[in-house]
Amino acid sequence: MLKWALIFLVVAIVAGIFGFLGIASAAAGIAKVLFVLFLILFIAALVLGRRPSA
Repeated sequence: MLKWALIFLVVAIVAGIFGFLGIASAAAGIAKVLFVLFLILFIAALVLGRRPSA
């Protein structure tokens, strides 16, 4: 999932350099959503992984 966020981040940067504002903002938005989702899943995995087993 982080891989896709990084791919969309690179696409957004390249599109921004070439001046395609619509493409850049769309790719940046997708990258932000995927990054936040990855971050939430990562924190959830850390919390659930530290639970003592019953």
